[in-house]
Amino acid sequence: MASERPRAARPPRRYGIVLVILIASYLLSAFFNAKWINDTQTALFTVAVLLAVRNSEWLGSRARAAMAAGLAGSMIGIIAAVHLAGPEGRGAGAIWTGMLLLLTVALIVRQVLLQSAVTLQSIYGVISAYLIIGLMFASFYSAMWWLGGRTFFAPAGSHAGSLSDFQYFSFTTLTTLGYGDLTAAANAGRAVAMIEAMTGQVFLVTLVAKLVAAFRPAAAQASQDDGGEG
Repeated sequence: MASERPRAARPPRRYGIVLVILIASYLLSAFFNAKWINDTQTALFTVAVLLAVRNSEWLGSRARAAMAAGLAGSMIGIIAAVHLAGPEGRGAGAIWTGMLLLLTVALIVRQVLLQSAVTLQSIYGVISAYLIIGLMFASFYSAMWWLGGRTFFAPAGSHAGSLSDFQYFSFTTLTTLGYGDLTAAANAGRAVAMIEAMTGQVFLVTLVAKLVAAFRPAAAQASQDDGGEG
């Protein structure tokens, strides 16, 4: 019967949009230093998480709707904390932002690994996850700055702790470039930086490299399938 036919699995999509959102978010903080940047970036992060939730087919429609409502509430709470709750609120908002980004990484990686074939969207997904890891650690560094007496970089007080500084430090750490112009002053910051560096290397070597090596363009895959059938 037609009603008994299994429903075809919907392929992953919109990871390209997630990647564009993440790049735009990073460029905004890199080239502009205004109060509205934090709010805009929080909104963009929330959109990225919502898209990751939408792509998670293992979640039911009600679960996705509940998560979407929770994420929207989280965005409002983070913005309110940043503007109204002082340094402690800003630190708490940065921690919660980092946790939302961690959730996004988990959703994207899980969805990519569940796919039976490596597609271009899979590549977009793991690159997006890699960028999110860098932004996530930048949020945690920001939280440490706000909750640790507004000092993070060595020597103490040498930098104002701007969003662009934390993201620059995070990505140079994640990619192990290590320019040395920004370094963590305290042991806690150094420990988190080392965790980020190791995470970035393991992620590149084990997941990104594996998926890129297994990727086959659609035309080549179709030709291989036709050859096997012949």
